[in-house]
Amino acid sequence: MDAIDKKILNILQKEFPLEEQPFLIVGKRCGISEEETIRRVQNMKNEGIIRRIGAVFDGAQLGRVSTLCAARVPEEKIDTFVKVVNAGKNVTHNYLRNHEYNIWFTVSAANAEELNVFLNEIKGKTGITDLLDMRSVRTFKINASFDL
Repeated sequence: MDAIDKKILNILQKEFPLEEQPFLIVGKRCGISEEETIRRVQNMKNEGIIRRIGAVFDGAQLGRVSTLCAARVPEEKIDTFVKVVNAGKNVTHNYLRNHEYNIWFTVSAANAEELNVFLNEIKGKTGITDLLDMRSVRTFKINASFDL
C-alpha cells in the first residue's frame, strides 16, 4: 500500500461521499482519477485489505433488534448448519471458532418476534438446539475505523 491507498482507506472509513459518483469525489481528494480510484479499491479488495464497503446503521435507532448467537454444532453438521444460517437475509456475520460453541453469527430483525421465529427455524431445520441468544443490553463500541 502506498500513501494514496492509505488516504483512500481513510476516506472510505470515515467520510464516504454520499453522492452519485462517490469514487470520483474520493479520487479528486486523492489527486487521481475516478478510474484509478476504482482500480485501487478493487486491488485492495482482491488482496483482502478491504472486505466490504457498506453502510453501518444503528439498528436500535431504526427500531430493529439484533443478537449475537453461538451454537454448539457437531463437525458433521457444520456445513448444513452454516447454509441454513446464511440463508437468513438479515445475517451479517457467521464464522467458525475454536471453542465449545463453534459457530457464531449475528442477525437482526424488524422486531423480537421475527428474530425468535428465525432462531426457531434454524433449530428446527438443523436439529441444533444448543444455541445461545446473546442480545446486547449496552453498546460499548460502534466505530471501528483505523487511521492509516
